[in-house]
Amino acid sequence: MKSLQALAKDGGGDNLILQTTIRLTVPFIQLFGLYVIVHGHYSPGGGFQGGVLLGAAFILIALGYDLPTSKRHFPVRTNAILANSGALIYTGIATLCALLGGYFLDYSILTRLLPIDPIEWRSLGIFLVEVGVGLGVMCIMLSLYWDMASGGQMEEGL
Repeated sequence: MKSLQALAKDGGGDNLILQTTIRLTVPFIQLFGLYVIVHGHYSPGGGFQGGVLLGAAFILIALGYDLPTSKRHFPVRTNAILANSGALIYTGIATLCALLGGYFLDYSILTRLLPIDPIEWRSLGIFLVEVGVGLGVMCIMLSLYWDMASGGQMEEGL
C-alpha cells in the first residue's frame, strides 16, 4: 500500500472502481435532479433540491477524477451563462407579473399575455420559476466548489 506522499507524487490515486462507479451513477443522479425540478410544483422537491442534485453530480466528477475533468464536462463559461440565465428566468417572470399589474409572483395576471386559465398559468409560472432556481443553484454550487477546491486559482483541485 502506497503512502500519501507517494500517491501525491505519482498524480494521486486513480481508482478504477471509484471512477467507473462515478461514470455509471452520474447520469442517474442528473436524471433524478431533473425529475425533482420538473415535479417540484406537484410534489416535494423543486428547484433548489434539484439544483443541488445536479451540482453534486459535477462535484462528484471533480472528486473522483480531477478539477479539469469536471470543467471539461461543464465548462466555466457555460456555468456562468446558465447561472445568470437561471436568475434572469426567476426575476424576469416575477417582474413581468408586477409590470402587468399583479403582485410580484402573481402568475394569474399572465393571462393577459396568453389567454389560458389562471390556474394553468399558476402551474406554468411556478414550473418556470423552479427551472430558473434549479439552474442558478446548480451553477452557483459548482462554482463555489471550483473556487474552494482550487484555492481561487481554478487550475487544480483536491
